[in-house]
Amino acid sequence: MLAGLTDYLRLLRVGVSLVRHDVILPGEYHGRLPISARLVGRTLRLFGGGAKGRPGQRLATALERLGPAYIKLGQFLATRPDVFGVEATTDLSHLKDKLPAFSMKDAKLALQAEFGENAEILFPNLSDPIAAASIAQVHKLQTGDGTKAVKILRPNVEWLIERELRAMMRAARLAERVSAESRRLEAIAFVDTVGASMRKELDLRLEAGGADELAELARRDTYFSIPSVDWERSGRRVLTTDWVDGLSLTDPKSLEQAGLDRPALAMAVTRGFLSHAIGDGVFHADMHEGNIIITPQGRPTLVDFGLIGRIGHNERRFLAEILWGFIRRDYQRIAEVHFEAGYVPANRSVGDFAQALRSVGEPIHGRPASEVSMGRLLLQLLDFTHAFGMHLRPELVLLQKTMVQVEGVARSIDPNHDIWAAAEPIVKSWITDNLGPVGAGRLLVDTTRDVANRLKRLPKIMDDLEARLSEPLETRPVNPSTPRWIWLVLGAAAGGVLIHFIS
Repeated sequence: MLAGLTDYLRLLRVGVSLVRHDVILPGEYHGRLPISARLVGRTLRLFGGGAKGRPGQRLATALERLGPAYIKLGQFLATRPDVFGVEATTDLSHLKDKLPAFSMKDAKLALQAEFGENAEILFPNLSDPIAAASIAQVHKLQTGDGTKAVKILRPNVEWLIERELRAMMRAARLAERVSAESRRLEAIAFVDTVGASMRKELDLRLEAGGADELAELARRDTYFSIPSVDWERSGRRVLTTDWVDGLSLTDPKSLEQAGLDRPALAMAVTRGFLSHAIGDGVFHADMHEGNIIITPQGRPTLVDFGLIGRIGHNERRFLAEILWGFIRRDYQRIAEVHFEAGYVPANRSVGDFAQALRSVGEPIHGRPASEVSMGRLLLQLLDFTHAFGMHLRPELVLLQKTMVQVEGVARSIDPNHDIWAAAEPIVKSWITDNLGPVGAGRLLVDTTRDVANRLKRLPKIMDDLEARLSEPLETRPVNPSTPRWIWLVLGAAAGGVLIHFIS
């Protein structure tokens, strides 16, 4: 009871902030609203603070002021043009995450809590904070092994975020109960995705593991550099890595270094991301300018690994075939991939969906590379989700968000960056390896191995089934909603499968 009341009070605080920034029923949409909604919008604006900018910019500002959970929520909302439109989601993708630093006293208390009496030995000369965000801040440390970067979580940040996530989930459940549209958008799954992502960021041991994994990939493909983890000085609330000399891309001077090859740098950013995402199914999922440092040698180095994205083989195939289809202007194949992946209901028309895709893809062909945005194209593609009954795919949310980020970063480095030319060799190589003859052979091997593993378990399954069927009916623990004859059918089916494979 008390928890529910507290949640609704927090949601009321959110509503007040949105009203002050003219986000609810904004004036820009006045002409599209019914008279009743116009009147409500005008009334709400009486309590506003005269917020300036586009609706998406005002929403971003409101979310920044609401704190870390809502900043993360805004970053995920930036992947939903089907709900907010392309312009608003583009504005949300520019959310900033900066807060004043917490005290050195709190930082040292955090080190003592994590490392006990060894804290003074491991961190003898910790600097004042040099960067601070909503979840953690970074300090510099000189050691016998070189200079280190020490990331420390904010005091009580776990409790603060769990409190806000609980309120968000209450709002999502309420929305799905009263709105069929909310059920299509899968609000509960969306909040689950946001929450899972944030909880991972709150355990810096997971971030250390992600950094180490990406470091292995970076050594193989050489597109990025990744700082090494100092495992001795890392724990649940503290992460220590090698220090990276250079300038963040948020600093204009980072691109003014002598001898810097900006087109090559933009190409490395795009291909590095796609190589990891499509080739390995794992990628840095927060690649904004603040997390990319340009070294004096002109090499991009990634930092802050709190958000690592992972996609399975089916999602990698989906992404590769979509990009390859747009590169070749094969809209029928792009449509078929959507249906094969189950992203569009089977009762919809493949031809109609291909026609919609053509209206997205054709306007970009023949135009200069600087005028063609892959991120915008993917956002427009998502605009059709409502018309064709597509559901939110939580496993693709991070991927969509990061692709928009990566293109923005690459274009900020080189305004003439051709993201399609950058993507082509990565996508083509993956399709050749996985969907050509080599891929077919690998799939056959994997399928055979899976069947063999299942056959190994079949005798035990049959023994369990035989034991179940031999029990007296009155003592057999059968689900009351399941007719008993189904167990006989399952037994016969299992026997048939076994005979089939033996023969």
